[in-house]
Amino acid sequence: MAETETLDPQALRRSLEERARALGFAALGIAGVTLTEDERHLEHWLAAGRHGTMQYMQRHGRKRSRPGQLLPGTLSIISARMDYWPAEAAPAAQILADPEAAYLSRYALGRDYHKVLRRGLKALAQHVAACVPGHSFRAFVDSAPVLEKALARDAGLGWIGKHTNLIAREAGSYFFLGEIYTDLPLPADAPVSAHCGTCSACISACPTAAITAPYELDARRCISYLTIELDGSIPEQFRAAMGNRIYGCDDCQLVCPWNRYARAAAHPDLKVRHGLDAPRLTELFGWSETQFQERMQGSAIYRIGYERWLRNIAVALGNAPATAAVHGALMARRDHPSAVVREHVAWALARHEGAAAAGLAG
Repeated sequence: MAETETLDPQALRRSLEERARALGFAALGIAGVTLTEDERHLEHWLAAGRHGTMQYMQRHGRKRSRPGQLLPGTLSIISARMDYWPAEAAPAAQILADPEAAYLSRYALGRDYHKVLRRGLKALAQHVAACVPGHSFRAFVDSAPVLEKALARDAGLGWIGKHTNLIAREAGSYFFLGEIYTDLPLPADAPVSAHCGTCSACISACPTAAITAPYELDARRCISYLTIELDGSIPEQFRAAMGNRIYGCDDCQLVCPWNRYARAAAHPDLKVRHGLDAPRLTELFGWSETQFQERMQGSAIYRIGYERWLRNIAVALGNAPATAAVHGALMARRDHPSAVVREHVAWALARHEGAAAAGLAG
């Protein structure tokens, strides 16, 4: 397969899939580069300000929806899926129901997926380049303006559900996506049909009503945005609804009927680390900055930094039962050097004091 003209697409596809499985990917597909409707949807979303402070969503103009502008000469996109559900983790519902436990999104319990997928995609791209010399290949994993869910949909890997996540009929939605842009003209796969039907479980389940309508997400209300992307103070209107979620939120996926088919993570780097599937809030709040850096090194959580880590846990402690341990943990941080941490600790303490006063009045 030295020349594009003599390329056997089916042979290349079989070789691609075989190599992808060996690298830990569960599925792959091929997409074209036309994303006209998705571009309109993105521009409407940005114009409405629903991206909040995520300025990177509009910084690159239309490169996100026009692959050829991001990487000139792009003709095809290989989209790959890697399952991440940590089957060995404590049950998500059990942790969410325990107000003294800390809930972290299940995708973040193992090593940083960016590094895991990037290594795999790079190796896959090198494999294709060896099969078909003379063509360019570039891998992306959240590292560039890419409409990954739209591309995965067009590559036949699933449909975009009402919660705006990609859903695969045979695997649910607990998976990561990565892309390889190439100037190699490959036959595109056919998109699959959508199967959400009349179900609206994800909309009803969202704690902060961030899914404002089917297929419409206001990131400014989303707990994943509030705990990960947002710097500074979390709006008070959302703090109580955050419950014990200190990093991300899975509620819309946890109730999705299609996730009964979710597949456990096969890649060893996506297994649970440091007991993060069922930690106690007071324990995590007691970590020093050094402990945070040492334990979160190599994790996607490392990106939010120590200040946001404490901020998020302070909110969860404000929602926790008013035990001596919770009160002591908050008091130990009330004079923290960070104004952001102090503010959220003060809110949490005031919340407990208000509850105590109401109890006495009752």
